[in-house]
Amino acid sequence: MPEALRKVADTILDGPADAARMTIVDLAERSGTSTATITRFCRALGFAGYAELRVAIATETGRVAQQTWETDIGQEILPDDSLDRVLSVVSGNDIRLIQETRDQLDLAVVEKVAQAVARAGRVLLFGVSSSAAVASEMEYRLQRMRVPTWSRSDAHSALTDAALLGQGDVAIGISHSGRTREVIEVLAEAGSHGAISVAVTSQPRSPLAEVAELVLTTASRATSFRSEGFAAIHSQLLVLDVVYVSVAQRTYERTKQAFDVTVRAVAGHRLPEGDI
Repeated sequence: MPEALRKVADTILDGPADAARMTIVDLAERSGTSTATITRFCRALGFAGYAELRVAIATETGRVAQQTWETDIGQEILPDDSLDRVLSVVSGNDIRLIQETRDQLDLAVVEKVAQAVARAGRVLLFGVSSSAAVASEMEYRLQRMRVPTWSRSDAHSALTDAALLGQGDVAIGISHSGRTREVIEVLAEAGSHGAISVAVTSQPRSPLAEVAELVLTTASRATSFRSEGFAAIHSQLLVLDVVYVSVAQRTYERTKQAFDVTVRAVAGHRLPEGDI
């Protein structure tokens, strides 16, 4: 290329993502050329104008990034892989699952769940295995907002609690597969007594989703040493975190007062800054 056009090309190649966001004036200044040179550069590459070039750069940059991401996600972790490699695959997978969960989450359903929880006389959370830990975390958060909440990991205790629920109460069952028999039974029991039943699952057509009144979906993907159920934890926490914040918005004054009280209650157990 002639020297002026080569300057433009070098500027784009040095930072294609940045170039895709620049105006024609920005690119001219960055490359030390003029807007007329940028226009000639576009035509030399077969583009009608600068707008068309920007779209092409953005499209290509996104395609390459997606290929790299998918390659990282799709690769398995081998026994002799470095910790840097493990971190890359695990974090990349978790980030991707959170994004997929965000994209598929039905906010209208989130609104209904949050509204029901904010008004509930009682909230029952139930999950087994790794889902039980997610239920316990949500229990802690809601209790701190003065929402009467219980989480159970034992099926008999959960069924007993579910049988005592009624109109205005909420039961939330958490299962990645949506096929855990105990969770299905608890949600069905709660629903039979008039409670609002909510399923949190990666399978919207699963038996758990069928017995639930409201369904919140999550994304999951297995990697080496991490089953889909285990990998789904971050997605489940994201969904319930959105519900939690939405409940807090609806009960702002009550929640703020509760937070102030609980912070003061535990303040004496925190070491002053600078103490070891």
